Amino acid sequence: MASLPLSIDILPDDAEVIGLGEAADRLGVSTGRVRTLIRDHNLLAASRGGEPVIPVLFFGPDGLAKHFEGLVTILLDGGYTRDEALAWLFAEQEDLGICPAQALHTHAAREVIRRAQAQAF
Repeated sequence: MASLPLSIDILPDDAEVIGLGEAADRLGVSTGRVRTLIRDHNLLAASRGGEPVIPVLFFGPDGLAKHFEGLVTILLDGGYTRDEALAWLFAEQEDLGICPAQALHTHAAREVIRRAQAQAF
């Protein structure tokens, strides 16, 4: 567990999260595969109470939210650290009234991706 790149104290207290086992079930993969996704930065995770957790907002009905992986890639390739990317995903966009992680589940998803591209570098 210590080898997982986890963000600490980044997520809002009210962010709903799940453990690695439930994440594996939602993705239809093993917990080892979930750990690999986290290590490879294809999935962002945090530490809560010393345990790795993943925000529920990162998931859609059929696995990861549709644009999640692309958005994370844009942020990380654009110079954001893993912690900065996770914080940005949960920072409310005042004009949208929601955070980017929530926007992934709405028609504003493409707007959030555009904003991430514009902020990169």
